[in-house]
Amino acid sequence: MDILIEELEGSLWVAALSKGRLEGMEVDPVTEEVRWGSIYWARVTAINKAIDAVFLDLDGDNTGILYNSDTRWKDKDGKYHKGGAEAIGKRFSSGDMVAVQAKTSYMPSETDDFIGEENKTCQMSMDITLPGRYMIYCAHVNENRVSQRIRDKDLRKQLHKMLDNMEGVNGCILRAAAANTQTEVLMREHRILKGAWKDISDFFEGNSPQLIALGPDAIQRTLSDQATRHIERIEVVTMDHFSEVEDWCSIFAPDLVTKIEPQELPNAEDDLALFEYRDIIGQIEALFHDYVMLKGGGSLIIQSTAALIAIDVNKGSNKGSNLSVNIEAAHEIARQLRLRNCGGAIVIDFLKLPNKKDQAKVISALGQAINLDPCTIQIHGFTALGHVEITRKRRTPELEDRFHGDLI
Repeated sequence: MDILIEELEGSLWVAALSKGRLEGMEVDPVTEEVRWGSIYWARVTAINKAIDAVFLDLDGDNTGILYNSDTRWKDKDGKYHKGGAEAIGKRFSSGDMVAVQAKTSYMPSETDDFIGEENKTCQMSMDITLPGRYMIYCAHVNENRVSQRIRDKDLRKQLHKMLDNMEGVNGCILRAAAANTQTEVLMREHRILKGAWKDISDFFEGNSPQLIALGPDAIQRTLSDQATRHIERIEVVTMDHFSEVEDWCSIFAPDLVTKIEPQELPNAEDDLALFEYRDIIGQIEALFHDYVMLKGGGSLIIQSTAALIAIDVNKGSNKGSNLSVNIEAAHEIARQLRLRNCGGAIVIDFLKLPNKKDQAKVISALGQAINLDPCTIQIHGFTALGHVEITRKRRTPELEDRFHGDLI
């Protein structure tokens, strides 16, 4: 795996390549005003009983919404509980201050004037987490857990056993990357994340709403998401990017420090010069098209609507069986959803498979393919009409929404 770090018109672009093929794409646009994962000391400005939520002033410029289900409360024994048992208005009053974390990001849009306040406001949560390389530290959780994204029973059993051997570790979620990692390394990361939370929480005081800590940027998200893969090199062009990568790796991934490689290019000051040098501009441009060709001769048509994303699988020139085409399509669909950062309800129209066993094989292939996705995906199976329904909970807006300008 190679990680390439570049800029386009001031926006940060990070690509993950496997044997020259694009496998990950993260973008931080300059227009983004609230980044996913950012932590705020916010002020309650209004209580909405109809939706059981409060509106927040995050930093004097941006607003957030906190639903009752995303509140957390500490009892007399020091144990945290999820909100919702009683109306949020009984917990909060206008003017109250609360520490929250952004569950969604926000960029100004031309449609802001035509949508309701609830839909253009960042969703916030009191369930604050800090991501590392091997684990996620949960500030308001007492017990340790294994990531819900890990479906393999043997791997889950292995990770639970590892948790049992880590004394003094609490409130952490182990990622798949933690497998076969030394206990001392995991405990070191826990200490780092717990210490970071203590430093952050020291700023939760006063009556002025403000940003306390930015969420992970495109570089940090990519390095963390690719922790299960073997990273050959991390290529950068600017010294600013070199310093940021070196700082993160020295804390969470010391083994990757030697993998950072500054590239001296004749046109280094040009936008995406490294991407052009590595010849991946065409692969990125293809992510903005509806049509995707499969290696075997089939194709996908990916179209977004207001309610869902529809994906149609076509056999094309592929002379194989419907099952073989569908299995190839399942792997490519998982990759496209990851790269395009699609979210919400997704309906896939695979080639017809009257045999239930063949349908199960397609679902199994899709399940294996989505294991590479850093976001939570649920497969709901075949419908009565023969379509497959899945949902994907993304962290940031779709790639197309985060992109402005021309690639070349």
